[in-house]
Amino acid sequence: MPLTSARFSLAWKRLSVCLVGAALAWGGVTAAEAAKPRKVSAAKPSAAKPSARASAKAVSAKGKSARTASVVDRRGRRGQVAALAGGRPGRSRGHSVVRAAPPEPPRLSYGQIAGLHAVADPLDLKSSVALVVDQDTREILFSKNGSAVLPIASLTKLMTGMVISESRLPMEAPITITEEDVDTERGSRSRLTVGTTITRGEALHLALMSSENRAAHALGRTFPGGLTAFIERMNQKARALGMQQTRYVDPTGLSSLNQSTANDLAVLASHAYHDPLVRGYSTSPSYQIDTGTRVVQYQNTNRLVNNPQWEIGLQKTGYISEAGRCLVMQTKVAGRQLIMVFLDSAGKFSRLGDAERVRRWLEARTVMGSIGPVHLSKPG
Repeated sequence: MPLTSARFSLAWKRLSVCLVGAALAWGGVTAAEAAKPRKVSAAKPSAAKPSARASAKAVSAKGKSARTASVVDRRGRRGQVAALAGGRPGRSRGHSVVRAAPPEPPRLSYGQIAGLHAVADPLDLKSSVALVVDQDTREILFSKNGSAVLPIASLTKLMTGMVISESRLPMEAPITITEEDVDTERGSRSRLTVGTTITRGEALHLALMSSENRAAHALGRTFPGGLTAFIERMNQKARALGMQQTRYVDPTGLSSLNQSTANDLAVLASHAYHDPLVRGYSTSPSYQIDTGTRVVQYQNTNRLVNNPQWEIGLQKTGYISEAGRCLVMQTKVAGRQLIMVFLDSAGKFSRLGDAERVRRWLEARTVMGSIGPVHLSKPG
């Protein structure tokens, strides 16, 4: 039969279908599946064999630990896993994985490192160091690691206040906050912006009541002779009071090198209590200042000053991670004038809780009669 043009065209179409079917069968895909519409996505892997250039890129990628490896499961779906062993999953952006920075482990206080929290006490205090002294008789009623030398954080400002008060500098003199007063060591916050001008008395009030770091630093910076002379005066005063285990390197307490013991701090608190300016400013419940652009309200960092169950004549709180939560107070409990010191307390409000425990213990002890002083310390 002669091969006409129409028959040739039909034969060619049939041959083409056979060839396509054979190719699909060779690739593991049926003609029916090939006929189904498919969505094309750049995120899905190609069924074709990778080129030599693509293979080279894949080999190069294996040597980079910060990249992610593509994983294709049996269903053909694509996922991503971190190439680094033990890596943490992060949020995916396109084909890359952004890992969240691992959280920093909590920084241990010096007391925790020294094992001072392992010393048990009958009151189950959360502070690794505690001291209760009768201010009039100097009798030690309770002592736990009282001679341990630790960072004292903003308890430093009690000495700052005493040096300023005893210097007899004019309290109405203006002091301007500068860049030098900004905390670059810990990045602590302050509502006293650079350029704010307040009086020396206002700065002292904020330093003792609200533990204002820029105010405390400005007091030392503007002292006659500058910051170096002020710190030297702080250490001279400590030696004059017999605080042999105490050292100051700044007027704020932000440095962990400001160190002392509960025994030394009790001496400081007892002397500071007799300074009317320090006593009044430290126990002020609240205070507001006019910065020139706005009125700023400050509160006392020790909530016990507003508690009617407490009669507090002097107080100061402190905290940096190396020191833990700290508190020193002069107070009246069960008819006795007392000095209380709590250092390295574990927990935001635990130092206040420890003060409450001691108060209840002393009140119960008074009702039951004297049971003798308590002295506890870490062996060795």
